[in-house]
Amino acid sequence: MYTFQDLVDITARLRSEDGCSWDRAQTHESLKGCLKEECGEVLDAIDSGDQENLCEELGDLLFQVMLHSRIAEEERNFTIDDVIHGICDKMIFRHPHVFGDRKGTPGEEETPTWEELKNLDKLRKNRYKHR
Repeated sequence: MYTFQDLVDITARLRSEDGCSWDRAQTHESLKGCLKEECGEVLDAIDSGDQENLCEELGDLLFQVMLHSRIAEEERNFTIDDVIHGICDKMIFRHPHVFGDRKGTPGEEETPTWEELKNLDKLRKNRYKHR
């Protein structure tokens, strides 16, 4: 069975000089249509209830994330590791009822709402950017 690292390596190889000319030519802009199409295919698979197709389409969508991340890495903007760190950090911060000291469910009196957490998260990230 292939691993996430295999996917990272495959994506890098496809974008390399000895890789695929189509993959090498892609940019964030040129991939927008593909990303939209893949999202639609995921939604169609969910609507149809076809789990095998859903698995395949989620893979196609993940590959879009990989391509965008690889392009960003080549441009020295961010890496797939930064994407993973960012989403992990966001989910932990926005779920204090799961990862924090206080256990409960969102919407309880003392727990900030999802929107409040989202706004706090944006403020927190802006503060780090300006240091």
